[in-house]
Amino acid sequence: MQTKVKEKKSTRQKTAPLFLIALPGIVYLLINNYLPMAGLFLAFKRYNFMKGIFSSDWCGFDNFKFLFTTKDAWIMTRNTILYNLAFIILGTAMSILIAILLCELGQKLRAKLFQSVLILPNMLSWVIVSFVVFAILNADSGFINNAILKPLGIEGVSWYTFTGAWPIILIITNLWKSAGYSSIVYMAGISGIDKSLYESAALDGATKLQQIKNITLPMLKPTVITMTIMSVGRMFYSDFGLFYQVPQNSGALFPVTQTIDTYVYRGLMENNNIGMSSAAGFYQSIIGFILVLAANAIVRKLDRDNAMF
Repeated sequence: MQTKVKEKKSTRQKTAPLFLIALPGIVYLLINNYLPMAGLFLAFKRYNFMKGIFSSDWCGFDNFKFLFTTKDAWIMTRNTILYNLAFIILGTAMSILIAILLCELGQKLRAKLFQSVLILPNMLSWVIVSFVVFAILNADSGFINNAILKPLGIEGVSWYTFTGAWPIILIITNLWKSAGYSSIVYMAGISGIDKSLYESAALDGATKLQQIKNITLPMLKPTVITMTIMSVGRMFYSDFGLFYQVPQNSGALFPVTQTIDTYVYRGLMENNNIGMSSAAGFYQSIIGFILVLAANAIVRKLDRDNAMF
């Protein structure tokens, strides 16, 4: 009996420092992720500021109707899904490419590029990025119209009313801001690959491209699958700053920039309907959870060893 007590005491002493290290993260998780879950009640209530969250009247699924009955329902759902698919596919490919190139450059040069070029865009707020994009696309004084199109004798384009260009503009802007930062994960994965594999391949006469194709990419497969599954879980979410700040909230661009998040924000600002906004967030969370389960089930069926759970 005394032996068991001593073992428990010893275990507590060993785990206590680890618990203290994890405590700030646990507190943040509780405050940021779990406490707001009380707001899920708002999705099914007609919120009254005087009555509060729990005393407001229930309204069933009325708050969800706007997501399916509005004339913009198809447009915002289509944009949200297609943009996220493009971000996942192109973002993953670009991040892997950047990681491979940096790992081939060497430690010193990689560190310089890593600090100055790759991390900086991700640290900039979307407000700053929107002004940079505006400086490039502004119809009167923008870089493209004045420095490129005008010398060629081409009439300037009113970019903030030209819907055809904005899917490409948004994708390029997102890649520029996030691909470098996302490559950190893949650089870590490449750094963990046994260097003897490359040495053996080189002795067998394999070129760099062959080494990347037959060693680097297959070894990165588990990381790519994990990152993809996590991204799929946010398929029904969109980066608010990218779709609201960068297009300057231009009404002419709504057909190609309207997403679920921007639509809910505009609805909240115009109608002050908190229940509607909560319903949209709840809907996105449920769909995201289902997508994660579905993506993981597909991976588990095709390659069980690389499934997350």
